[in-house]
Amino acid sequence: MSNGWTVPGYTEVRELGAGGSGRVVLAVHDGTGTPVAVKYLADRLREDPAFVREFRAEARLLGGLGSPYVVGLYEYVEAPGGAAIVMELVDGISLRAVLKQSGRADAEAALVVLKGSLLGLAAAHRTGVVHRDYKPENVLVAADGSSKLVDFGIAAGRGTTPGVAGTPAYMAPEQWQGQPASPTADVYAATATFFECLTGRKPYDGTNFAELAVQHIEAPVPETEAPEPVRPLIRRGLAKLPEQRPENAEAFVAELEELAVAAYGPQWEERGQRKLAALAALLPLLFPSAAPAAEGTTALATTSVGGPSGWAPGRTGWFAAGLALVLGALLVLTTDAIGGTPPGASALSTFATTSAAPPGPGPTASPTGSPSATASPTASASPSASPSAPASPTPTPTSGPTPSYSPPGPSASPTPKPTTSPTPSPTPTPSPTLRVTTLDVSLKTGVYRGEATVSLATQGSGPVTVVLEWFLGDAQGSLAVADGTDTVVVQSGALAPVVQSHTFTRGRGCYGGVRVTTKPAAGSGAASASQVLLRCQDQEVPR
Repeated sequence: MSNGWTVPGYTEVRELGAGGSGRVVLAVHDGTGTPVAVKYLADRLREDPAFVREFRAEARLLGGLGSPYVVGLYEYVEAPGGAAIVMELVDGISLRAVLKQSGRADAEAALVVLKGSLLGLAAAHRTGVVHRDYKPENVLVAADGSSKLVDFGIAAGRGTTPGVAGTPAYMAPEQWQGQPASPTADVYAATATFFECLTGRKPYDGTNFAELAVQHIEAPVPETEAPEPVRPLIRRGLAKLPEQRPENAEAFVAELEELAVAAYGPQWEERGQRKLAALAALLPLLFPSAAPAAEGTTALATTSVGGPSGWAPGRTGWFAAGLALVLGALLVLTTDAIGGTPPGASALSTFATTSAAPPGPGPTASPTGSPSATASPTASASPSASPSAPASPTPTPTSGPTPSYSPPGPSASPTPKPTTSPTPSPTPTPSPTLRVTTLDVSLKTGVYRGEATVSLATQGSGPVTVVLEWFLGDAQGSLAVADGTDTVVVQSGALAPVVQSHTFTRGRGCYGGVRVTTKPAAGSGAASASQVLLRCQDQEVPR
C-alpha cells in the first residue's frame, strides 16, 4: 500500500485506519509537537490521474470551507513519492460507535447530533458543495458532546456529477435515480441518520440494492416510529420529492431550532449535549488519545427485513429495483477492477477529524479523529471517484496538476505552487505578532433571520477567532437581549468576508443585532450592527 514515503516535517506515531484507498496515521508536527492526522493516498491509486485529482479536490474543499464544524486543513503535499492531506485531530468517536454501544439516543441528544453536523453541511452548501455521504460513520461526537461532520471524499458541486453515489441506507430517492448532486439530498441523508439515532434502526431495512431503492423511492415515511414532537422534522426531511424538503442544511437548522425550543424548551441544547457526552464517555478506549491502532473490517451494508408493513412497491418501484440491481453489479465490478477494500482492513472512509479551532502547540492540543470499527460501504457509480470509497473515476474539473501546495490554514483554499518538491510543513500555532487591524460588520435581516458579513484585515500569521454575539432589542442599535453566539475560526492573510446566518427568537423584539469581536482583539475594537426584522413591518415577506 505504501512505498514508505512520509510527509516531510512530521513524525508518524501510529496508524489510525487503512483500506484499499490508502491509510490514515496519527503524526506529530516536528516543529511544534502538534498532533495531526495525515491521510495518504494509496500508491496504486496515485498512478491514476483521476484519483489524484479527486484527492487534491478534497484538500482544496477542506481548505476553502473555513468552518469550526468541518475538519481544518493544514497542508496538502504532492510529490514524486506520494500524496497526503494533513488535517486537524481532536479526541472524538464516530456516531456509529455511539449507536453500537447505546442502541439509540433520546430526542434532545439526537437533535444536538443533527444540529452540529448540519452546521458543517451548511458551510459546504454555502460554497456550492454537496457532501453526498452523510451517515453515522461520518458524524463525529467529541468528549464534550458536540457533534461535527467529516469526510468529504465524494463531495461534488451542486448540480454537477450526475450518477448514483452515496451509502445505500441513507441515499435520497433522486440519488437512486442518478440525478445531479443537490443540498436536499444531504438533508435527506441527515434525516435518515437522525431517525436512526432516535429509533436504533435505519428508516428502511431492505437487504439489497433493489429493495432499498424501492423503499426509498416509494415506501411511506416511517415517522410514527419517532417521538411525536420531532415527527415534523422526519416528515419534512424524508419527503420523497426534493422540493418538499428544506432547501439546504441552513434552512433545516432553522426549522430544527424552532421545533426544539417549542417542544423541549430553551435549554434543550445544553441538556442534549450533556446526554451525548455521557454516551460518548461510555467508550473511552475508542478515543484516539487512548486507543491503539484501529483494526476493523469493512462490512457490506445489509439489514434484516421486518414484519409486513402493508405496503408493496408500485410500477416505479419495480423499475427502480431493476435499475438498482444493475447499479449494484456495476459497483461490485468496478470495485473489483480497481482493487476494493481488502477483507480485514478498516475502511479509510471511517476516519473522522474535526476541530472548532486549530490545535495549539504541544501534545496537550485536543485531537479529533476517530476510526470507526465498522462502516457501511459508500456506493458510487457516478463519475466522482473517492479516495475513501473507490469507484469508477471521471476527472473533476480542477485548475490542473499541482505537484505541491500548502494552504495557510483551514479557511484558505490551497494555492498551487510550481514546485515539484514537498512544501515545508506549516506551524499550526499563531504568530506572536498577529494583529487584527480593522473589523467591520454589516447585517441583513429577514422575517426572523439575520445574515452578518464580517470584514477584517490582519498583520502577521495564524488563526483568528471571530465571535458573533446575537441580540434582540426594541430600538435601532439596542443590543438588549442576548440571543446566541457563533464562533468562526479563519486564517490570517488575504481574508474573504465571513458570512454567518442566525435565526432570532420569536416575539422578543423587533430589531435584530450582532456584535463581533476577535481573538486577538481588533485594534479598532468590537463592531456591531442592527436592523429591523421584517415581521415587525406592515407587510411580511417569507423567509
